[in-house]
Amino acid sequence: MNYRKISLAALFLLTSQQVVFAQVTKTDSVKTKDEKVIEGVQLRGNANKKSESAILVEQKKAIIQKQSMGKEEISRKGISNVEQGLTKVTGINTVDGRGIFVRGLEERYNTLLINNLGSPSNNPFQKIIALKQFPTDVVGKLNIYKTFNANLYADFAGATFDIETLTYEKPFSKVEFSVGVNSVSSFRNFRISENANTMKGYIGLNSEDRKLPSEVRGYIPENYQFTKDESIHSFKDSWNVDVVKSLPNTSIGFTTAQKFRVNDTSSLGLLFSINQGSSYEYRNGKKNQFVYNGNSIILNNNLNKTQYNYEIESSALLGLGFKSQKTEINLNAIFLQNADNMIQDFSGYRNNQNQAPEFFRVNQLDISRFTDVQLFASHKINERNQIRGGASWVNNHFSQPDRKIFNGTPVNANNETEISYGGNNFIRQYLDVNGKNYFSGYAEYVLNLGEKSGKEYPYTFTVGYNGFFDKRSNSYRFIFGRNNTNAAGIMVDIDRIQDTLNQSIQNNEIYFQESAWNFEYRSFMYQLVNAGYLTFNYKPNQNWDILLGMRAESNTNLTRYKNSDSLPNSPFINLERNQTFILPSLSVKKTLNNSSNIRFSASKTITRPILIEYMPITYINPDNENIIGNKDLKNSENYNLDLKYEVFPTSKELFAVNLFAKKIDNAIERSFVASGNSNGQTITFYNAKHAILAGIELEGIFALKRIHENLEKFSLGANATLMYSEVKRSAAQSGETDAEANRKRTLQGAAPFTINADIKYETKNRNNFSRTASLVYNVTGEKIYGVGFSKLDNIYEKPFHQLDFVYSNQINKNWNYKFSVQNILNDTYKLDLGENSLVTVDSNSLIMTDFKRGTTYSLTVGYSF
Repeated sequence: MNYRKISLAALFLLTSQQVVFAQVTKTDSVKTKDEKVIEGVQLRGNANKKSESAILVEQKKAIIQKQSMGKEEISRKGISNVEQGLTKVTGINTVDGRGIFVRGLEERYNTLLINNLGSPSNNPFQKIIALKQFPTDVVGKLNIYKTFNANLYADFAGATFDIETLTYEKPFSKVEFSVGVNSVSSFRNFRISENANTMKGYIGLNSEDRKLPSEVRGYIPENYQFTKDESIHSFKDSWNVDVVKSLPNTSIGFTTAQKFRVNDTSSLGLLFSINQGSSYEYRNGKKNQFVYNGNSIILNNNLNKTQYNYEIESSALLGLGFKSQKTEINLNAIFLQNADNMIQDFSGYRNNQNQAPEFFRVNQLDISRFTDVQLFASHKINERNQIRGGASWVNNHFSQPDRKIFNGTPVNANNETEISYGGNNFIRQYLDVNGKNYFSGYAEYVLNLGEKSGKEYPYTFTVGYNGFFDKRSNSYRFIFGRNNTNAAGIMVDIDRIQDTLNQSIQNNEIYFQESAWNFEYRSFMYQLVNAGYLTFNYKPNQNWDILLGMRAESNTNLTRYKNSDSLPNSPFINLERNQTFILPSLSVKKTLNNSSNIRFSASKTITRPILIEYMPITYINPDNENIIGNKDLKNSENYNLDLKYEVFPTSKELFAVNLFAKKIDNAIERSFVASGNSNGQTITFYNAKHAILAGIELEGIFALKRIHENLEKFSLGANATLMYSEVKRSAAQSGETDAEANRKRTLQGAAPFTINADIKYETKNRNNFSRTASLVYNVTGEKIYGVGFSKLDNIYEKPFHQLDFVYSNQINKNWNYKFSVQNILNDTYKLDLGENSLVTVDSNSLIMTDFKRGTTYSLTVGYSF
């Protein structure tokens, strides 16, 4: 008998987003003389690897606990930047622009990768880049690793985020425009720095006018006194403030991805994206401060704070790629710029002086520029051998140039204020943090051994290297207005003060002078990390997957600084820490059946502090809430355990339960201590002895047609994290209020619960284009914002409830639009002093900070071609 064998392997991942494989074998019982034998016919389709169902399949198969979000989900939820996207993932929240919280842990416990390459922060007050600066137009997929593997950087306790930039799978070009109005911020009288509301301000070049004057730039501070002419003309930026009508928030972006065939097996890709956006944000609320006066706790500051932020985001990405059957090479250049023009007006009482109300203003610009050039490649030598590697160079700069602060006594409601030139009534601050040379690299070799079963080998060995070098040079300088004639009682309009100052300078009533002998203004921080790793992935059968890893990481950290009593020729003090960490990891996955897995992982990792937490400066704020970096901070060492059970009922559904526990030695905590001059409070940072955390994560994605067939177009996604934490204090924390009271407490920044949920309605028009509506909710529980000292209880960040609505409609193959309503509940953000201080609190309120953000209504229209 002759046999005709036909093998069909067809992949369907179109509107149904499901993968279907079919194989048919036919046996003929009749032999004919002229019959031809067909050895094999293959039908192939292109899979959308970024669809929600494909990502669920990837999550199901992965040995590491990994969650991802692709282009499809990003679009459906109306997500415009990476930060918004991450907050839709289990156990992740962001509050008040302070970065990403994972499992209730603050941002210092997270790490960011871009295409598997290290990425430094472009802001010394944050551990990673403010991810709202990263538009999702250039994102192919967001990967979130919550368990550790040896090939990840060891700085890991919350999560590692890896942003995969868009690939060249399908050529397209897209123009997108967005406009939004806010119920609190839009169409109101809005204060803005005089040169910010110009074209120079829009592209961030107004920072050039705010640079340190040439008379002192590049020189050691030596009490330089500016002449009359220099006091007027050397400072290019004015003290004046414009009052404008705040416009709607807008953004515009263009993205194109093109693919060019070189031959039958290789192609070239081009990706170019440019985005620009501006926003107005208004906040008004309390900014109080409590201190212990020896008898009771009193309101040291009783202030109302009004804040105006005019923020401009700019980004650009250029990518070039080559792809063949065995080789991929990519070259990326990424540029991010953020310019935040801020006016803060304070009115009320400070320093426990309640005889007459006070007014003081901060005119501040935060400007950050981030340039990242990446080259990464992979090559498949053969079925058993593969290599890959990459390198990046980052130029990174953050500054607060000419941060102007003045104060006076308000006279009437017409902006008239009485000022004097004595004391520190006029201050200019200049903070610069330069990271001109950050280098990151990795190299990896993968070897597969054994007899292949299906698509996988039973033994996979990986050996690799990754590391980075980071150099920061820091400068923090002050210029003061000095009184010549004890001039006082000068009436000014708080928004038009420059002409009065100029006249007073001409009259010899005031001049500007740099701070005297400020030799500690300069510091340098170096960090070098080199790590080698080895992993062994063993798959004895289809049901077991075991991944063993070992990482050896060498960490060199050098801080060079001077003390406040240093002399001009005093050498820098070198504080050097050299550490080598041996970091094992284990991940085990047991496949119970076709739809469920059980996972276990264990690892040791470390946590490095945020730059400001150990930078050797005292950062001055006019409300006497200063920040002092603790140069002696140690890295935390973390021991992590996870046990997870997950079920995938269908290709679009998931239910998972995850138990986790951590021990964090030398856990880093933010603390509020009494200022050295007994006037106000200081934020500083300490290592605890250790912290213990334990919790459970619940996650589900369900099609509601399980309830009723009329609900077949609805689906529900929900996740929750419940966590317990407890701290054992170090000797440096013996002065804590809780320690004095012999009370246990939770880890600073650790939330007891986090909840995210969304309900989706999806339908299709007669041309099979999707329309979706989603309602998205999240909240995080009350947590310690800062540990209390000097008989004051801890400062608590209250729960903040956020509810968003997003409607998305793909009208046809060219046009789409999204309408969203963000922060529908308009909840109040609050920081409160706790109720368990050790002495009486002489105040009828415990509020330290409160404000509302307002509800934002936005419309985004896109055209693809």
